[in-house]
Amino acid sequence: MTTTTLSATQAPVTDAAALTGKRRIAFASYVDENYLPGFLVLLRSLALSNPAVCEDFVVLYDDLRPGSIARIRALHPRIVLKRVNDTHYDAYKKGDQDNYLVRKAYFILDVFRLREYDTVITLDTDMVVLGDLGELLRLREGLAAVPQFFYGQHKLNSGLLVIQREYLSEEFCARLDATGRSGDYELDKHDQGILNAVLDGDFVRLDPRYNFVKRRLSGDLPVPEDTAILHFTGRHKPWQGGESGYSLAEEKWREYDLSDADFHAEYLARAGGLHHDLIVHYGTPHVARTGDVETARKVAAAHIASGDYQDAVDILESVRIPLDEAWPHEVLGHALMSVSRTAEARAQLLLATAAPNRAATAYARLAQMSWVQGDNAAALTYATAGMSVDITHRSSRLWAQRAASVPAQELGAPEDQLAHVAFYMDRQGNAGDKLLPESVRSAFGPDTGSRRWHPVHAHRLFDEAALERVNARRGLVIGGGGLFIPDTMPNGNSAWQWNVPDELLRRIDVPIAVYAVGFNAFDGQSYRASRFRDSLRLLVEKSAFFGLRNHGSIEKVRAMVPAHLHDKIRFQPCPTTVTRRLVPDWQDPARREDTILINAAYDRAGLRFGHDYGYFLAQMAQAVRELGELAEVRCVAHSLDDEKLVFDLRREHGVSMPVIPMYDFENDEIRDLYARTKLVIGMRGHAGMIPFGCGTPIISLISHPKMAYFLRDIERPEWGVSVHDRHLAARLVERSRDLLRDHAATVADVHGRQQELWKITEANAADLRVLLGG
Repeated sequence: MTTTTLSATQAPVTDAAALTGKRRIAFASYVDENYLPGFLVLLRSLALSNPAVCEDFVVLYDDLRPGSIARIRALHPRIVLKRVNDTHYDAYKKGDQDNYLVRKAYFILDVFRLREYDTVITLDTDMVVLGDLGELLRLREGLAAVPQFFYGQHKLNSGLLVIQREYLSEEFCARLDATGRSGDYELDKHDQGILNAVLDGDFVRLDPRYNFVKRRLSGDLPVPEDTAILHFTGRHKPWQGGESGYSLAEEKWREYDLSDADFHAEYLARAGGLHHDLIVHYGTPHVARTGDVETARKVAAAHIASGDYQDAVDILESVRIPLDEAWPHEVLGHALMSVSRTAEARAQLLLATAAPNRAATAYARLAQMSWVQGDNAAALTYATAGMSVDITHRSSRLWAQRAASVPAQELGAPEDQLAHVAFYMDRQGNAGDKLLPESVRSAFGPDTGSRRWHPVHAHRLFDEAALERVNARRGLVIGGGGLFIPDTMPNGNSAWQWNVPDELLRRIDVPIAVYAVGFNAFDGQSYRASRFRDSLRLLVEKSAFFGLRNHGSIEKVRAMVPAHLHDKIRFQPCPTTVTRRLVPDWQDPARREDTILINAAYDRAGLRFGHDYGYFLAQMAQAVRELGELAEVRCVAHSLDDEKLVFDLRREHGVSMPVIPMYDFENDEIRDLYARTKLVIGMRGHAGMIPFGCGTPIISLISHPKMAYFLRDIERPEWGVSVHDRHLAARLVERSRDLLRDHAATVADVHGRQQELWKITEANAADLRVLLGG
């Protein structure tokens, strides 16, 4: 296998979507002033019939007025306007060159010029959505459409198209143009005629319910119950007065011909499964108009789910919450504690404890807030109260355990110690996070205990007492996780995981080393608050050493700080990736077990899988069956939630495999297990980095950019497969066979890649010894 030296400066990192392979899906329509009424009904029907779906909606247009655009934007939060290249189609031969409607019929073909998406679903503006479109969102192959009603299976109706990326290409556009300019198609069928001529029957056939043409209902027949999309083909449109003989169909259309106020109210009244972007988009004006407390709660909860904590506070503070409405008080308390308005949060959460159905959650939040503030006694009192309401309440039990834990006795003198800010994980917490603090400490020497180290939990408020303790040490190390993430333990002081106010950060007078921290925002997740940028800039300014664990994180952080600070930000691999070099007396295993370990992650599942979880599960079922021919396949669970893979595979596909509860392991057990297996296929960052550091071959299931960042840094991107890959199972099995075929050579390659990371770690260690001593 080839070996090359890792460069300290890599090429610019590709955007997150390209790294994760997450599919970008959009709807699209051509809209003009004449068809605007139909399009507004289409948008409302899409939201009401598919309330959990919110993808980009591309509006192709040429003559829309500003007021019309405003009406469109009011109905959808992700409108993307694209002006059509109308003159492009003047060269096409047409049945009636002078008819403006004929001219505009070709403009929808501009959809094939979109390059930002993997799947585009086109909808004619004379359609109304009546049912679930999930099947269309999950399509991954070909160009799909419903065959024409009158012309048999060979020709499609272009009112609805599901177009995959291979058709969104210059090559396919050239074929459309050649056919249009030659006139070698049914001229009276316009865009549809060109598509049928080019495809010549080569399209994926959909059930007619996805483009159920009005003509099927002639004689006032009722609309079939399973109709997903009703299409008002023909000259007479419902907003123009309709057509005799189709009154039942037009009644369906008129159900969605609502005022914005009525539409907002109807959407928000839907029970469960609403998309948070749509809740915010429709709920915000509804609250402003009505002052409705329940809607304000839903909007605030949606803001919290996307990390917009101040927005959640603002909308709930804009309404009057009755004293006996516990749930809104609890959500407001949650939002207030997330922006560090502690006293106000406590008042709101105490009000919420009056209702039995909200009390346990409210008490758990009160316990969390007290623990963050350093008051263990109050935290234990609140957590105990939560368990008295609901003995099974997991969060209350967690905070009771934290509050009751006794800190380890510190054996060393302060002047001989380093302070260490990290996320110190609880037992049964994420195994990777549990291992990290010790791994970071091991990079500074073999003594990782309290003689040399003073722990500072990142999530507890860094107050005057904590400042005094840190300044009594000889230095401060910050590291032990992807600390740059907005929502694991939100606070208003820094807006990242270390809860440190700026004024106290400024007063730290010992050297600060930021060590192997990761920028862990998911694809589709961002830091919207300037608070994070300001805190980050100050941290970079104050640090004597600022090392990030991958070049992707370096690029993200550099983009958030002034240019004069860029050179301070350097590459420091995660110490778990060089475990063999750091653990005293490390011995590679004399023999390995004939096993393949698989890990899947389920936190923020919507950001990881999008619409593809069912596909992922089916592919994993196939992969597990085939991998079982190579070795015994086991599931390794870094956290309790990771066991969901096994439950779902057994329930949905009848595939079983044993579970290893790594969340219960001690650090040596974690390293030992990963060192003794032959191959690890993991979705968590440290389900790749830890086994790699133990010398074990890995394949990463990429659902987060950081997985791809790491593989790029070690120059083995082929060791990663996107969870969205069209041939996920086949690629996993093929790459597993490749890595296992000559296992000794593969392990040697892992060691070689690791050696390059170790060189960087050693060079940084020399600088750190000068900065921190020791």
